[in-house]
Amino acid sequence: MPDLAERVARFQRDVHPAKADLFGHLATHHQPHTLFISCSDARVVPELLTSSEPGELFVVRTAGNLVPAHHHGSGDGVAASIEYAVAVLGVTDVVVCGHAACGAMTALAKGHDLSGTPAVAHWLHHADAARARAAVGGPAADVAELVRQNVRAQLANLVTHPSVARALAEQALRLHGWVYDIASGGVQRIPHDEATPGAAPRAA
Repeated sequence: MPDLAERVARFQRDVHPAKADLFGHLATHHQPHTLFISCSDARVVPELLTSSEPGELFVVRTAGNLVPAHHHGSGDGVAASIEYAVAVLGVTDVVVCGHAACGAMTALAKGHDLSGTPAVAHWLHHADAARARAAVGGPAADVAELVRQNVRAQLANLVTHPSVARALAEQALRLHGWVYDIASGGVQRIPHDEATPGAAPRAA
């Protein structure tokens, strides 16, 4: 744990006092405007990428930014987080954000042996539709294309969740697909049937 305790002390000494009013407000108010679903990759930092303050984003991070389709009896943490953000917190925007050089998508595109990580292999089945869309599987597979198609596929999975479908029907929610390029800092918008192509979440 590289100096994390020291960094916490620095936060308490320098950062928190400078935003005392904000943190005082957040102590009793939780009203994020956007559900941000991203990869667990440590190089992807949603708040940094979007220049967001604490309290603006409700963040869900999964390997490969995968969103399992809803099914009856679903009790997983991803489904619960989506439902809470949409039905309880009332977020108005949802971003599914993939990124360049994603390890999960690279493993699928290049056909890596995942026998030593069975939980990972099982989880990545949630990207089966993306693989079909991108027609990948060989050694020359295009990782970037799979990343893009995976964002589309996960947006489609997202719409199967009742809370999301209901909010979309009521025109209370907008979906957005993004792909973040780590090296350049660029963000590509990925159009989707239920998303507003090219739109960005509203500011706080």
